[in-house]
Amino acid sequence: MADFDWPWQYKFPPFFTIQPNIETRKKQLEAWCSLVLEYQRHSKQYGLDVTEAQSSELFYNKQLNRKLSLDAIYTVLEELRKRGNLTWKDKTRKSCTLIWRTYAEWGKMIYNWVVAKSMMNTVCTLYELTSGEDSEGQEFHGLDKDVLIQALRTLEAERKAELMEFDGSEGVKFF
Repeated sequence: MADFDWPWQYKFPPFFTIQPNIETRKKQLEAWCSLVLEYQRHSKQYGLDVTEAQSSELFYNKQLNRKLSLDAIYTVLEELRKRGNLTWKDKTRKSCTLIWRTYAEWGKMIYNWVVAKSMMNTVCTLYELTSGEDSEGQEFHGLDKDVLIQALRTLEAERKAELMEFDGSEGVKFF
């Protein structure tokens, strides 16, 4: 994986303290949301454990010896939830799924690929879609299974696909 290109704010100590001025805070949260989503996209990570996050390079700049407080991390994550980029995996809000594209956008991307590959009216396993040779080089290659299923459900709602289970495997048929 190539080195991540940190934004200028990451090297600015006040970035790691939620600012009291409303306009400044709004810009700061926008920058944090962009940073979190870009970082997750770059590292192809879909999950985040909040207790581990505080010591991760995402929220802790060791060069500055500055880290975002746990309360501030929750503030950023709540903003991402409001924007539709985060869903909590548990009621204690210790673990979440982060997506840089909406489920509908992922679904559309997968569907366009299926059409381009002339795979309509065929059944694919979920493994084939995200880990198969045919999908190598596609942005959805390596997509988290939970995210994939939600994306495929958006296609089901549009009657473009049907999720199915067969012989202990999960698959999808595209229409």
